[in-house]
Amino acid sequence: MAHDTRLRPPPDRAVLSRRTTDRLAGRFFWLIALAPIALILVIIVTLAWRARSILEVKPLGELLTGEVWKPISGQFGFAPFIVGTVWVTLTTMIIAVPICVLCALYLSEYAGSRVRGAMKPLLDILAAIPSVIYGVWGLLAIVPVVQSTIAPALQQFLGFLPLFDSKNPTGFSIFSAALVLAIMVTPVIVAVTYEVLQTVPHGLREASLAVGATRWQTIKHVVLPKALPGVIAAIVLGFSRAFGETIAVMMIVGNVPQMPRSIFDAAYPLPALIANNYGEMMSIPLYDAALMGAALILLLVVLGFNLVAVLALRQAARRAV
Repeated sequence: MAHDTRLRPPPDRAVLSRRTTDRLAGRFFWLIALAPIALILVIIVTLAWRARSILEVKPLGELLTGEVWKPISGQFGFAPFIVGTVWVTLTTMIIAVPICVLCALYLSEYAGSRVRGAMKPLLDILAAIPSVIYGVWGLLAIVPVVQSTIAPALQQFLGFLPLFDSKNPTGFSIFSAALVLAIMVTPVIVAVTYEVLQTVPHGLREASLAVGATRWQTIKHVVLPKALPGVIAAIVLGFSRAFGETIAVMMIVGNVPQMPRSIFDAAYPLPALIANNYGEMMSIPLYDAALMGAALILLLVVLGFNLVAVLALRQAARRAV
């Protein structure tokens, strides 16, 4: 028998008011959650709009592969700056990744609670130090040591390799910038890797140890394979941090627009190009558009690597369940 809805009492006004408030609050928070995505899109569109004038007169391929940067002559080749950025970032990751992963493994698998409690604040302090302080420290400590000790020693033993062969190493080089950046990305890689390792169920470790495996065998064959996507995500996040770093690198890397051949050569990364030149010589045609194009390239690369890191972290979370 059908129920007569006319016999039901009308909803209370207070209930309707609460429902309306809940809907409005949900939509408001949904808009707030979309704000960061909208901001990124606005930045991309703005940079693309500001860079459109140089793309109208010069093909994108010519800009990306051109090796000559002479704004007065209308030559805007981004290749030295892109290659310099890649050199600095890759050298940084080669130095930092093994140390950071081993440090995270020690904290997760070997260290006691006291050591962990002491290391975490130290990592937070490293992450909180302004980049300009790292730059000043690099100028005072790293550059002289690289010039007087590290570069001559490596060239003496490994000078037959083009990677270490530089005619006149001054200390202001890719290697010096990479040493400083390796310290700057350490808190990011160690913290994320440690958290990922902690998501691996302890039951897997206990089962491995129960069948006679050593602790290192357990780490190698059980923990690391399970946590590999998260470790990759930590490395990618560190790569993004190093790729976009400006002040510290700008103070140490030499800022010479050339195609580097050795880690002891000077370079000129994209972030340093933008920071050093924006606001100056804006009377030169297309100069502002060229710098906006460099900023757009940098933003898209960093966003791409961060997207890869997010996807890898999600994959790690699914594997840990």
